[in-house]
Amino acid sequence: MKTLIKNIKQLVQIEYEPQEKVCGKDMSKIQSIANAFLILENDLISDFGKMDDFKNQKFDTEIDATGKMVFPTFCDSHTHLVYAGSREIEYVDKIKGLSYEEIAKRGGGILNSAKLLQETSEEELYQQSLKRIKEIISLGTGAVEIKSGYGLNTDSELKMLRVIKRLKETTPLEIKSTFLGAHSIPLEYRGKQEEYVDMIINEMIPVIAAEELADYIDVFCDKGFFTVADTERLLMAGMKYGLRAKIHANELDYSGGIQVGVKYNALSVDHLEFVGKDEIESLLNSDTMPTVLPGAALFLNMKYSPVREMINCGLPIALASDFNPGSSPSGNMKFIMSLGCINYKMTPEEVINATTINSAYAMGISDSHGSIAKGKKANIFITKPIPTIEYFPYSFGSDLIDTVILNGKIYFHNTNEVVF
Repeated sequence: MKTLIKNIKQLVQIEYEPQEKVCGKDMSKIQSIANAFLILENDLISDFGKMDDFKNQKFDTEIDATGKMVFPTFCDSHTHLVYAGSREIEYVDKIKGLSYEEIAKRGGGILNSAKLLQETSEEELYQQSLKRIKEIISLGTGAVEIKSGYGLNTDSELKMLRVIKRLKETTPLEIKSTFLGAHSIPLEYRGKQEEYVDMIINEMIPVIAAEELADYIDVFCDKGFFTVADTERLLMAGMKYGLRAKIHANELDYSGGIQVGVKYNALSVDHLEFVGKDEIESLLNSDTMPTVLPGAALFLNMKYSPVREMINCGLPIALASDFNPGSSPSGNMKFIMSLGCINYKMTPEEVINATTINSAYAMGISDSHGSIAKGKKANIFITKPIPTIEYFPYSFGSDLIDTVILNGKIYFHNTNEVVF
């Protein structure tokens, strides 16, 4: 199958020499080609360049992108999109002034989602999640990380991870699975937290590893959740089974989560509302990707991560949606780009890098995703006619995606339903 996309107004985020991530001041730079062509062969990108240099060949499909732009699909490196039901009642509690911590203390929040999930069959959980997968494809996402963590007991955590595995097998998205049994402390383990950590280590992790249900292990290392000591025990247990770390860190306070993530070579540390000099210095000497979740900070009305300071100090930044029922009920990565510009003072070029190549790195897939380069996956989206690259994040409420191509095949076009 050979596809030509021709007369592209702007081919965005190209790479002649692929790189695994973009750091510091380089985040303000992207490469693009005006009046371009792009050739997809089977599931890979085979060629691109200026229309003036195009040599006619035989193609199975030709797409005229006159007036339109082509981007690599988004890589959303932090989501919880496998969940049961919704939590709009807590949304009303937030409107009335209750904090995230207050809702959690009275059994809401993650524990509410855990109760719903435990009562939901695996088939129903798959069907609910499949709808969300189709939604994010239509919004331009081509790769997604999905966490467990709403089970909080062995059977339900395994149920979530089996649903994620089935989504990997039945959808065209590149999906990475993360085990997050240490998302919260179940009510029955309040006051005996170490016993729950023991159960995760001795009961959950061996079964998950035996069934090859997870790529990564995550811990919510923060105020009121898991301590640095808990986190170290859990990460060491996961590492014994080949599970690399991805950490929820410093959303609620200076927790030590960033430093412990760096210590154990975490692929990413995520949230990062509380970041100071020590945290920045730790990250600068690491291979860990700082990942910011603008949707959660907006929804919870939290302080914003010091992204500008981190970039100015030379760090890379990834942005992800945190798609979940309680604190970020959206997987719209275009809107995440806009929030990066509006609330974090990132430039359009910086948010493009943060939602493509850097978020691909935070999933461990930047060798195959996150940019338009020869030999990378043929995962791209075509915009509707737009005047400039800057217009894409600027027009935060507009639907600007016309066509989504994953693995060289069209899965979404105009307003048609995603079909696979």
